Amino acid sequence: LLGQILDHWFESEPLKATLATDAVIGAMASPHTPGSGYVLLHHVMGELEGRRGAWGYVAGGMGALSQAIAQAATARGAHIFAEKAVCRVLLGRDGEAQGVVLQDGTEVRSKLVLSNASPQITFLELIPQEQLPKDFVQRIRQVDTRSPVTKINVAVDQLPSFLAAPNARDGQPLPHHQCSIHLNCEGTQLLHQAFTEATHGHPSSRPMIELCIPSALDPGLAPPGCHVVSLFTQYTPSLLAGGQSWDEQARNAYADTVFDCIEDYAPGFKASIIGRDILTPPDLERIFGLPGGNIFHGGMSLDQLYFARPAPSYSGYRSPVPGLYLCGSGAHPGGGVMGAAGRNAALVAIKDFRHL
Repeated sequence: LLGQILDHWFESEPLKATLATDAVIGAMASPHTPGSGYVLLHHVMGELEGRRGAWGYVAGGMGALSQAIAQAATARGAHIFAEKAVCRVLLGRDGEAQGVVLQDGTEVRSKLVLSNASPQITFLELIPQEQLPKDFVQRIRQVDTRSPVTKINVAVDQLPSFLAAPNARDGQPLPHHQCSIHLNCEGTQLLHQAFTEATHGHPSSRPMIELCIPSALDPGLAPPGCHVVSLFTQYTPSLLAGGQSWDEQARNAYADTVFDCIEDYAPGFKASIIGRDILTPPDLERIFGLPGGNIFHGGMSLDQLYFARPAPSYSGYRSPVPGLYLCGSGAHPGGGVMGAAGRNAALVAIKDFRHL
């Protein structure tokens, strides 16, 4: 249990609760949920520029990272076709992958196919079910993809000024504006209460909020004097109580709850908002193909990690379909902006390709 680990090392309840947010981030779990300690480890493993456990902002926004990878690939001869949706994997007589079929009917032939989509999309939508072992299909269907996350992107016309650390007179970003700011984290019991509400189908009345202001470090993201604020919030259930849908009214009501909370810490925040984009779990699934809205393509619980990710006997990036590999967050070692699953899958694919 994460709670036991934090109690062992720390005394300060606000510090314990703030650290606990990285143990439940993206997970429909409480700090008291068995196995939650692993997700905290997952978020501090690795290093950035020699600093263990460090995180960083991508200059130009997260899309710039994708562009850098794309440029590295095209420089080595890769061809990238965006906005070309794949409707199914092309299979040969012996059930092996031979390419993909696009939605416009175009067939793209290849000896190997690597899927960065979720295991659910890859194996339940792009492959005929009769081509897969029944127990494998059942396992993929049973993967826990519950997600508590609602992402809110906000445009503001002034830098938030927090009661705990008011802005300088010149309005320039201070050190805390350039970090991850955690709100509603005064105690782990607050996080547990927020989780409990969501398990009953109700968005948290006092949500856990992780607030970042990337424009404080990268001014090019917003006009002079303005900023973009990224709010990673939870807990919000995919299915609301009473069969209610995440319509505009429900979306805006939850966003208002989040903004009211931020207003308590930073008076004037609500008045500074000039634009907002609210992405609930169903939105994250529909727009980005995240099953259940889960940012990791499936919970990072101990029963869905290591040799069991995405299914027992298939944690090595190969799949029941010869020539088809899984290289996204649903593969070992899971989600996060680290590229480990993709790199590992590429090495396996290269090894197999040499024998074709």
